[in-house]
Amino acid sequence: MKKLAAARKRDIAAIAAKTDSTIDFSEMPEVIDWTNAEVGRFYRPSKRPVTIRLDDDIILWLKSYGRGYQTKANLLLRHAMESNRRVAAKSRGVA
Repeated sequence: MKKLAAARKRDIAAIAAKTDSTIDFSEMPEVIDWTNAEVGRFYRPSKRPVTIRLDDDIILWLKSYGRGYQTKANLLLRHAMESNRRVAAKSRGVA
């Protein structure tokens, strides 16, 4: 990452020192319609390296899709986790 110039650092510090009441929002309309918003678009959960033992056919299947087989495995596990949470919440009567 490039080092910041002294002037840029001063600008950042000046902006950080402002309070909400001193910021002029007059040129920024308030967002009211969130229908096209993407949930979690900028959120990236932290990752932790682990060792997991998988059957050979599972590994071959994941790798058959090309690069990113670990990401695919993570997505499949996340889908299973979220499905399980929805089923558990439904059985508890939670909406």
